[in-house]
Amino acid sequence: MDIGKFKPSLVYTIYIASTPEKVWEALTSAEYSREYFSGFGVEVEDRVGGAFVLRAPDGSVHISGEVVAYDPPHKLVITFNVNWPGLIEALGETLVTYEIEQSGESVRLTMTEANEREIDEDILSGGRAGWPAILSSLKSVLETGKPLSIKME
Repeated sequence: MDIGKFKPSLVYTIYIASTPEKVWEALTSAEYSREYFSGFGVEVEDRVGGAFVLRAPDGSVHISGEVVAYDPPHKLVITFNVNWPGLIEALGETLVTYEIEQSGESVRLTMTEANEREIDEDILSGGRAGWPAILSSLKSVLETGKPLSIKME
């Protein structure tokens, strides 16, 4: 895979009162992700070339992909293929990168979504709405133990 052909479409950075290890666990654990991701469960095979799956609350595969970089607890890069008819063709392959860095007594988490081609604004608007909600709920779970009540559509 030529990662250089992917151009960032969305970039979000948040600061979390936590440790890099806890943030990593939250990003790669089905149990944690169901809390902050409105019941969606992340499954990450812990190796480069391993499978990435995001399951909807009913157990169906919502997103599938592959682990491109795996460096706990610092960096996770995965391909994202949204399993919605028509959307796969419109999006093409998407690359999602999580970078976790210690920043004083907190953690800086940067999420980048990159695409291999130009994406229509109406499609990008879904990510612009979804990512801040997901990342805010992740922050809330790690800092307070309580997720935000956000309905994912």
